[in-house]
Amino acid sequence: MPRRIEIEITSLQGEVATWRAAGAKLPKGVLQASLVPGGAKVGGLYRADIEQYMEGLEVVSVLPPKTASPVDPRRERLELLPSAKPVPDVVVTYATKGRGSRPDSERDGARPGPRGGRDGARRDGTRRPSSRPPRDGVTPSDRPERSDRPDRGDRPARGDRPARGDRPERSDRPVRGDRPAHTERSDRPARSSGARSPRPPRPVGPPVTTTHRNALLATLSPEQLPVAEQLLRGGMPAVRAAVAEQNKNATAQGRPTVDPVTIDRIADELLGRTNLAMWKDRAAGAVSAGRELRLRDLRAVVTSAKTVSLDEEARAQLKELQAALSARLEALRNQWNERLEAAVSAANPVDALALVARPPDMSTRVSAEMATRVVAMVSASLTADLNPARWCEIVTLAAETSIRRNVKPVAIPDSEECRALAVKSAGAIPELAKLLGMKVPPPPPLARPARRPVTRRPA
Repeated sequence: MPRRIEIEITSLQGEVATWRAAGAKLPKGVLQASLVPGGAKVGGLYRADIEQYMEGLEVVSVLPPKTASPVDPRRERLELLPSAKPVPDVVVTYATKGRGSRPDSERDGARPGPRGGRDGARRDGTRRPSSRPPRDGVTPSDRPERSDRPDRGDRPARGDRPARGDRPERSDRPVRGDRPAHTERSDRPARSSGARSPRPPRPVGPPVTTTHRNALLATLSPEQLPVAEQLLRGGMPAVRAAVAEQNKNATAQGRPTVDPVTIDRIADELLGRTNLAMWKDRAAGAVSAGRELRLRDLRAVVTSAKTVSLDEEARAQLKELQAALSARLEALRNQWNERLEAAVSAANPVDALALVARPPDMSTRVSAEMATRVVAMVSASLTADLNPARWCEIVTLAAETSIRRNVKPVAIPDSEECRALAVKSAGAIPELAKLLGMKVPPPPPLARPARRPVTRRPA
């Protein structure tokens, strides 16, 4: 879809004129002088409809500049005349207290009719004939008039009525003190009076920077700029999708299409530079984040450097990130070893097996000396006198570690649950098969994570 801008003619060479956006520094392109109404003039300002393509900008049409129109020559503008009548600056309306006054028809218990009075009553006091069927065989004409009924004045006044204290008390009403007291629920947890503890701050991802990408885009030519933007957006699939969409629109509008081979060649030349610029921005964000960056994000930035052709600046960034990654991993390993030493010293096989099963890094391994100590402690704790639930917990944890085939339980408790777990874990811990008097089964296969379905991007 074309958009309209103001352009300025910078030079004129025969039938070709160069132009630039009004107020810009450099020329943006060329156009046919025949498109300019009244002839092109150097320094003239015009309104132009331009179209953005992969190879640059193209002027579709040129219109003369906008001329200033006289303001309301026929005096058709509406004017707001001030009022001579003084009015208060602020109007205040107070609401009535309570539910407000009710009409007489509601106070008397009668239903209001369609004209605001009682049902079947006219304004002059006479009754309107009713079309409803009579109730109990009595027509409205047989009913006594309003005047035959006793007046309200015959009723006893409010002061003559018996006081509330003279009335008989209700004996069936229970006394408030005899009611059962409200019992507190003991199963409801007590609510602490203190303030809620603040949540720990979530680790942040690497900051997003565009310094190197902007520097790359500033050095490209106008025909390379849209291709580089698509590469930064989604790589080669994004470039091919943009070319296909542009050619589809051009065919529908009857305009010339773009050669995909030429665009692919330009994209291949710019692919390495765009990938390097994106990695430099990620590395700069990781360096600025420092210790607040998550370990997996830092490892991802360092690992992705293998897919990029690095220059001197990128190598310096990679060296700094590798040093930071090594320092953090070394600190985690030292902390992990200290916790493992404390668990073994305290004879806690559950904590020791949990630490062995989950090292801080995939490359971290338990030392031979520590593995021997953990195996001896776990084997000595698996006796027949141990609590069955504790025995099952230790065997389950031991089956998930790398030292499981060296664990040798002393005995199996007399429990169906323990015996079933021993049969299930005999492949991982061969000593359990010997205690059960059965043939040692093959070890269980390695648990591989389920692969996610591959979603193909449009070519």
